[in-house]
Amino acid sequence: MRAVFGLVLIVGVALAGGAVMMAKNYITAYQNELARERSQRQAVVPTVEVFVADRALRYGESLTRESVRAVSWPQNAVPGGTFTSIDALFPPEESDVRVVLRAMEKDEAIMKVKVTEPGQDAGLTSQLERGMRAFAIKVDVATGVSGFLRPGDRVDVYWTGSLRSAGGRGEITRLIQTAVKLIAVDQTASEDINSATIARTVTVSVSPEQVAALAQAQTTGRLSLSLVGADDDTIASVIEVDQRSLLGLGEIEAAPEAPKERVCTIRQRRGAEVVNIPIPCTN
Repeated sequence: MRAVFGLVLIVGVALAGGAVMMAKNYITAYQNELARERSQRQAVVPTVEVFVADRALRYGESLTRESVRAVSWPQNAVPGGTFTSIDALFPPEESDVRVVLRAMEKDEAIMKVKVTEPGQDAGLTSQLERGMRAFAIKVDVATGVSGFLRPGDRVDVYWTGSLRSAGGRGEITRLIQTAVKLIAVDQTASEDINSATIARTVTVSVSPEQVAALAQAQTTGRLSLSLVGADDDTIASVIEVDQRSLLGLGEIEAAPEAPKERVCTIRQRRGAEVVNIPIPCTN
């Protein structure tokens, strides 16, 4: 009996060992196949780590580590200016935070143009490019495109006024600046505006030369804005309209001068008096 019990025990242990070996071989084969499949997939679509918004972010909001997360992004489709490391987004030597410049939705890539440098606020100075200046233009419901202007839009600027040497042409309207970028409407620099707002001033980003031209134009006449389409890349030519061309009238022509009649005289002395006596002209 003991011999039979020992034999059964030996057979059981052998079967259990075989089952363990079979399970181990199966798991190892599965893990190898999974690793091979992952390596093949990685080879087909190389990816890099890119940081995106973990929730909706709004203009002026502080950017924190809790509001971003890393995702795998196709390497050949990474947008320019994205952050691929947490140290680049939040430099260890900087204690100040970044501020959101443009509204971002969840899973939208964090880009340098959408956030400030560490410690920098979201004021207009952070939106001005090198060599550009901010200039305010007074507008109303008519000149401000009925309140449909938004920061980030581009506008053409027209000047209307009269010139002293216009020769009776009346007031003149002329295109003086094209595709000027708006960076603020009244005191709002955020592009996240959901309704039309009747503004009193708009702030544009222009060069110092354009600042001088706009200041002179605003002092000597009236400025009107014309909204440029988002995808419009055409270059507007010189445009000038006066009252006569508006009504289809030609230029005022000066009346020809009548020829002056030639008068010939001779001088004669009559006593103490000298008189001019008309005579026919011979040449």
